[in-house]
Amino acid sequence: MTSRLVTTLTAAAIVLGAAACSSSGGGDPLAAPAGGSAPAAGGKTVVVGSANFPENVLLASIYSQALKAKGVKVEEKFNIGSREVLYGQLQSGNLTVLPEYNGALLGYLDPKATAAGTQDVNAALQQKLPAELAVLDSAAAEDKDSLTVTQETADKFQLKSISDLAAKAGEFTIGGPPEFKSRREQQFKDAYGLTFKEWKPTADTTANALKDSGIQVGNVFTTDPRIVQFKLVSLADPKNVFSSQNVTPLVNKAGVDATTTAALNAVSGKLDTAGLTALMTKVAVDKEDPAKVAKDWLKANNLG
Repeated sequence: MTSRLVTTLTAAAIVLGAAACSSSGGGDPLAAPAGGSAPAAGGKTVVVGSANFPENVLLASIYSQALKAKGVKVEEKFNIGSREVLYGQLQSGNLTVLPEYNGALLGYLDPKATAAGTQDVNAALQQKLPAELAVLDSAAAEDKDSLTVTQETADKFQLKSISDLAAKAGEFTIGGPPEFKSRREQQFKDAYGLTFKEWKPTADTTANALKDSGIQVGNVFTTDPRIVQFKLVSLADPKNVFSSQNVTPLVNKAGVDATTTAALNAVSGKLDTAGLTALMTKVAVDKEDPAKVAKDWLKANNLG
């Protein structure tokens, strides 16, 4: 998630290591040390925060309601602001839980990071996070950059992966944010051998430009509701030009216990990109209340 999110946890005895990781690359930061027992939140209120954009508010509401369903006392502080503000509040303990995006968080902590896959990104995060913070299990759901085409274009040229663009890229115009060409042109050449006919700065209108045939390929975030609305297809990226951006709970370890951790990991276990896109369609297109959308999703997945 290159442009949007970049601009948008104290239990010292706990060791957060690879042995605590799950297959999704996160893990239980409350795993008991040898001969000890896992620390508990002691019935304290868990404060769930969010950034100031609709998807993050929706995710925070899912976290909050999932915790309440397990009897956890929760306070909600949504729409706070950007990562620069949120991170400090989490580290200080004013917030307990945040829905994060692992690749963007790693980029914030280490702008020179090169990890791309989910497990590699989370392993790098474990090295960069301060002692009081931890990531839990990552969801399959990602809100990340993609190269996207219309269903008609995908069907006509049998496009499923970015690799499949190699034979046609020279005839295609690609659109995206103004900085997209300078950031990605060489990467696409090196990884996939792609040379596009033209690069257009389409910014937030990229999905619309695809629908209107102004471009043939576009850089669209994978949970953009217009992917569903306009029947667009995001192409697979087997060479990981775009780093993982899995939805991942970021927590202040002193404020969470085993119940909280298990509830949040259960959410991650159910949330995938298609599901999150459908939820965001309800919020952004159908204008449904995020809290209601979250409640319905939790009920449907036996989590609330």
